[in-house]
Amino acid sequence: MTEPLLNLATRAGREQMAAKILALGVDITPPMIMGTVGLYGPHHAQTSTDGVRIVRDLQYGPDARHRLDIFAPQGVSAARLPVLMYVHGGGFVGGDKKNPGSPFYDNVGLWAVKHGCVGVTMTYRLAPANKWPAGADDVAAATRYLREHIGEYGGDMDRLYLMGQSAGATHVGSYLARTHSSKSSGWRPAGAVLASGMFDTHTMDKNSHFEAYFGADPALYADRPFLADLAGTATPLLAVIGEYEPLDFLRQHVLLQEAYLKRHGRLPYVMTLVGHNHLSTVQHLGTADESLSTALTNFMKL
Repeated sequence: MTEPLLNLATRAGREQMAAKILALGVDITPPMIMGTVGLYGPHHAQTSTDGVRIVRDLQYGPDARHRLDIFAPQGVSAARLPVLMYVHGGGFVGGDKKNPGSPFYDNVGLWAVKHGCVGVTMTYRLAPANKWPAGADDVAAATRYLREHIGEYGGDMDRLYLMGQSAGATHVGSYLARTHSSKSSGWRPAGAVLASGMFDTHTMDKNSHFEAYFGADPALYADRPFLADLAGTATPLLAVIGEYEPLDFLRQHVLLQEAYLKRHGRLPYVMTLVGHNHLSTVQHLGTADESLSTALTNFMKL
């Protein structure tokens, strides 16, 4: 018999889900990944796409992985809408904007439309074939594509918000550092949401995922730090972390806040998602649990 879904709109339901999440452990292992997908996937089963125009696999660059999906309300109104572009995670070596039979990460695009935005989900080139700064370059290329085309879908590029999770947050962060640091001028995104990212190449765990993207030769690391330039950006930041994250991600979250405080004399917008792990921070978006939804709508002033 199928176990009934927890009511994530209630405190009791969220607490029960948090206990299930914690039982999976904080380490990013195959059982933890599949377990989290199994817990949240069913909550998206009844998500409706009525009134949503979805355009798949638009090519924003020459590589086969230079693809993005656009989610927009049916019909283009005279009023331009904010745009939320999501960059998936995957340890620099995997992941996609959508996997067959999975609600992830269509859930982000659909959330955007439900909340009066145009949603975009993008795929990028992977390591080890594509090393630093390929991810930042792909975010830049996708952003350039949207600046030229998102008006066709009712989007307002002056209100473009970037959102990345895990490796995706690293790519968004390094894009901001390279293109929209304190030394840059002109157009910039209206804001960036950095969920469970890695930002300080000096202190990141030098594991196989790090080496696949940033390189295995320590002599290369000197030209690849970007935390200071990210912290100095004039683009507003929302830093998101789950309660049940691996230690290195928790450290990186704190280091970003410290660096931002040093540059601005204040903290960025910060959100700790109680009862969530590294994956559920985004996978719960669009369910009855509105933890991240509330933070996003406040940050984007929707």
